[in-house]
Amino acid sequence: MTLIYGHRGAKGEAPENTLASFQQCLKHDVRRCELDLHLSRDGELMVIHDPTLKRTTGLRGKVAEHAAADLVRYDARQGGPGWPHPCPIPRLAELFEKCPFEHWQLEVKSASRDRAARTVLAIRELVSEYGLADRVTVTSSSRVVLRALAELTPQLARGLVAEYAWLDPIKVAQNHGCHLLALNWTLCTPERLLKAQRQGLHVSVWTVNEPALMRRLADFGVDSLITDFPGLAVRTLRQ
Repeated sequence: MTLIYGHRGAKGEAPENTLASFQQCLKHDVRRCELDLHLSRDGELMVIHDPTLKRTTGLRGKVAEHAAADLVRYDARQGGPGWPHPCPIPRLAELFEKCPFEHWQLEVKSASRDRAARTVLAIRELVSEYGLADRVTVTSSSRVVLRALAELTPQLARGLVAEYAWLDPIKVAQNHGCHLLALNWTLCTPERLLKAQRQGLHVSVWTVNEPALMRRLADFGVDSLITDFPGLAVRTLRQ
């Protein structure tokens, strides 16, 4: 059976990467999620996609320039579906406390070597604190981040996020000791899927929002799909 992951919670239904979005995902009984992480100025893991605040909060500046205590007061409702009440940027720790997901894909964006190291060590610490090591895969498209994961957190599962075909995504994933391949759906051919699965990779395909595409990819045999509309995915694949 194809598993369902909520993309940034339930990005199509509630403001992305907010507690409301992850609760919406759980409301559909989708117990797997994908989210994005950046470090605050004081080194806390914050759940937000962009390195800057503009798109989701309307504020200026980079996430890395703000303290966590300030970031959790910023309303991140902009640019998403309408929502009746403020939705602050959450700390990852808050989601670990409040959202009982079976599995988390934690995506780390590209970063300098120093920042990559600090981010993956912060993930290791938090995951250990909450006892979630077997429920987390840390993903990235960045070779720098994947190398940091292999060196500093070999005990955590890691995954390659692959958007383009010009580098063989399966080979790159193998070279970095990945357990998961998060594949842009346009790259997911039956041949590539079978090859990746034969190499022992869990293939998670993103971002899949159309029922016909959900069914087609499930028929191909993808291990999981990542969607903005977990409710629609449940209706399409489970009923």
